[in-house]
Amino acid sequence: MEISPDQIVYWEWGVVTINATLVFSWVTMGMLAGGSWLVTRNLTTGPSPTRWQNLLEVVVESILDQIEAASLQNPRRYLPFVGTLFLFIVTCNALDIIPGFEPPTASLATPGALALCVFVAVPVYGIINRGVKGYFTHYVRPTPFMLPFNIIGEVSRTIALAIRLFGNIMSGNLIAAILLSLAPLFFPAVMQAFGLLIGVIQAYVFAILALVYIASGARVQQEESTESKDVQT
Repeated sequence: MEISPDQIVYWEWGVVTINATLVFSWVTMGMLAGGSWLVTRNLTTGPSPTRWQNLLEVVVESILDQIEAASLQNPRRYLPFVGTLFLFIVTCNALDIIPGFEPPTASLATPGALALCVFVAVPVYGIINRGVKGYFTHYVRPTPFMLPFNIIGEVSRTIALAIRLFGNIMSGNLIAAILLSLAPLFFPAVMQAFGLLIGVIQAYVFAILALVYIASGARVQQEESTESKDVQT
């Protein structure tokens, strides 16, 4: 039994290794890119949009509603990044029901890379919303002695974000493998449905946590601006 798709190597030359994690990450990205192109190439504002356009609009509106509810800010600024995170993770996890497909999220490398993207996005969005000085000032509040603790907090939550996704996906695969070995005729359908549900939930949790981390900087700035106005008043 393969614990991680990293262990499945398709091609290797020197230090260059093409394993299942890379291959199925490319497959997922290709499917998302190709699907989005097919759906959006004939977009219309008329009264009779296609079924695929209706489905796309439902997905986008649902993501926008969730972003607005979680961040209490304009959701469109976060939609490209957070929406991409969610769709990539949920597609990886959903395709696990296809025989032979190895979900990239079962490798620590994929959640780690996604968490690193969130780690970079937090200061990027923070600087856009607050400016360079305004963003980095919060690291030394309420006192400069908090600087190392704030940095540790940023790093630790990034690590926790990666390990949470990896741990849940890996544990789900291990449980499914054990149950299938015990009762191969009864558990497959049930475990496939259970795994699909867990995959969707984990994609949602990862995207929401990433959104909370990113949006918190802008919200702090808004609260500080409001407090300043109150003091001046």
